This record gives sequence, structure tokens and C-alpha cells, in this order.
Amino acid sequence: MAPSSPAPLPAPLKVVHVITGLSVGGAETMLAKVLSALPRAEVASSVIALGNRGPMAERIEALGVPLTHLDAGRTLGGLFSAPRSLTRLTGLLRKSRPDVVQTWMYHANLLGGLAAMLAGHPPVVWGLRQSDLDPARTKATTRLIARAGARLSRRLPARILACADAVRCVHKAMGYDDARMTVIPNGFDTAVFRPDKEARARLRRELDVADDAPLVGLPARFDPQKDHATFLASAAQVHAADPRAVFVLCGEGTTVTNSRLERLLKDSRVPPSAIRLLGERRDMPAVMAALDIVVSSSAFGEGFPNVLGEGMAAGAIPLATDSGDSRAIVDGVGFAVPPRRPDALARAMLDALALPAAERARRSAAARERVMRDYALDAIARRYLALWREVAGESR
Repeated sequence: MAPSSPAPLPAPLKVVHVITGLSVGGAETMLAKVLSALPRAEVASSVIALGNRGPMAERIEALGVPLTHLDAGRTLGGLFSAPRSLTRLTGLLRKSRPDVVQTWMYHANLLGGLAAMLAGHPPVVWGLRQSDLDPARTKATTRLIARAGARLSRRLPARILACADAVRCVHKAMGYDDARMTVIPNGFDTAVFRPDKEARARLRRELDVADDAPLVGLPARFDPQKDHATFLASAAQVHAADPRAVFVLCGEGTTVTNSRLERLLKDSRVPPSAIRLLGERRDMPAVMAALDIVVSSSAFGEGFPNVLGEGMAAGAIPLATDSGDSRAIVDGVGFAVPPRRPDALARAMLDALALPAAERARRSAAARERVMRDYALDAIARRYLALWREVAGESR
């Protein structure tokens, strides 16, 4: 008698996403983007956030995706909150009986993997986002959980998904099981992030910036990883060489009420007339379309900065520090410099601003073409779905 074929996978595939929190960050943004691009007829998604409600919750709920918060709070990685979170998460997974559990970031990887094991062993795909854990700037609990993940990587996850080649290499060196790792980069909706002359003109009017003034943007939350100090120090040099240049900061914490940012601005000596502090914005496609240069000035820890893909899709010239896969992402269309080097960052900004119009147009078009070819959101979401189907089929 011929062996029976494996039972077909149910349609739609049931995937539960477990994420540490829903603030505005790379992992949270990518989760929302993947959810928006997945075909509803083929996958039924739900999200469990371990921490408190954050700004990305509204975006996920607007997609019609069920969302549950465990409200573990800021002590998420601590010894006191973890057992309660693990118990609640195990109960939710046991009740929902997913085909696959996709986790995002270290805390969710650990708790999600343990909860899935206790809930009946649905296959788990871990998500890794950081390319290094700077001991001087990364919480001790995060480093501890990351090391624990390395030890458990041969037992808890069916696969380990890294957002960049650099992320995979760093975690392999940490002891993560390379045989289970696969790389799927971030994806971008090029119908949303695109060159837009009307949006460019509108935002520049709002910011009181002339249409021909060089506009350089650092779209990033205020965090040591993003290294606003280096960006502002380089901005001062650029403005001294080209007084027309204007610099935009947008993201959580980039407001006039942030006393630490205010001190950095004073220390940098960038004239107030050359700085625009936007805080969090919900019109990022318009912001990107208004920029001439989009910058990722991170000091450490990047995997695949979303701002590079978004800016490139909108036609901005990308400029990045060499963290994670940033150099490879901008190669040939933008500029990459060593981290924590204001002089090098300033020279790259000036080189970008000095490009002849024809060369700038060529690079702008090539940057968008790269995103459309290599990082289109629909294709990236399909790669997620193919991975989930694979591990669900193996489990069955």
C-alpha cells in the first residue's frame, strides 16, 4: 500500500504574532506592514503584545487584526513580570491553537517559545532584529535574554528569521543555531512611499523651507542607538559650509519639550533657524518625499533600518552609518560612513548635496528601483507566508 500523503494545511493558515510591545520601532512597523500585505483568504492573523498599549496598536486594529495586550509593562524582562506573562500567554495560545507562532524580538522570542511548548507545541518562528548588543548601551536584562535565546535556539524555534545578513552573522557568533536561520529583509509599499511633488511642496510650505533648499532628514526615535548627537554635530559642519541646508528630526522624542535633545542642539551649535523638530508624524510618506537626503546615523545595533527603504522608495538619496546591512542597502545609490564619526557624516552629506542634478536624478531613480526590485512589500509578505506554511507542514 502506498504511504498516505500528509494532511493538507487548513485554509486560511492561523498565525499568532507575539511581540514585546507596540511602540514605534522597526519590528513593530514591520509587523504592521506584513499584516497589511498578507492575503486574508490565505492567512488569519492575530497579535499578542506582551507590554502596554503603544502607538502601533491603532494601526494594527485598523487592519481588523485581533489584538490582545498582556500589560506586562516596562518590567517585562524582569523576574517578577515574566512568570505571570508566561502563564497568560500559554493560556491564550492553548485556546487559539495556532498553526504557527511568529515572535518578534528577544523577550517575545523567549516567552513565546516557552509558552508554545507548554501550550502543545505549535511551531514557533523567532524574529531577530538587532545586529549587535553594545554592553554600554543595552540593558543587562536584554543581553541576558539574548544569551538565553542562544542556548535555547536548538530546542524552542522551528526557524529563526533574521531581517538582515548582519543580524544572522552576529547571532551565529553568539551561539544561535545557524541551521535554523533564514533571512527575510524588510519590505516597503512603493505605492505609498514614492516621489510626490505635491506632497513635497506642501510639507516644505508647512516647515517654511524653500523648494530649492537642501533638506536633510533623520527620521528616528530619540534613542542612544540612533545617535542624534553625531547627526547634529555633522549638521553644524554642513550648515557652516552651506547655510541654505535645513535639518529635520522626526520620531518619538524629537520635540522642543525634550530637555536632552535641547542640550544636544545647544552643544551642536546648529542655528535654530536650520532645525525643524517634528515629533511623531503620521504622514511619513510626505516627509520622505520632501527630503533630499535621508539619514540613518545609528551608532550600533541596526539590522535593516526602515527609514532607508522608505526614503529610497520616495527618491531621497540615502546616507547611512555602517551598522547592520546599511552599507549593502545603499551601495551604489547613496553613501555609507563609519558610526560615531561626525566629520565623515558631514563630508558625505556635503558630497550628496554637491551631486550634479543629472547624477542626483540617476541615484534617486536607482534607489527607488532597488526597493521595488528587492524589497517590495507584497513579495516580502509572501516570503513570510511561505516560511510559515513550511514549518506548519513540517509540524503536521
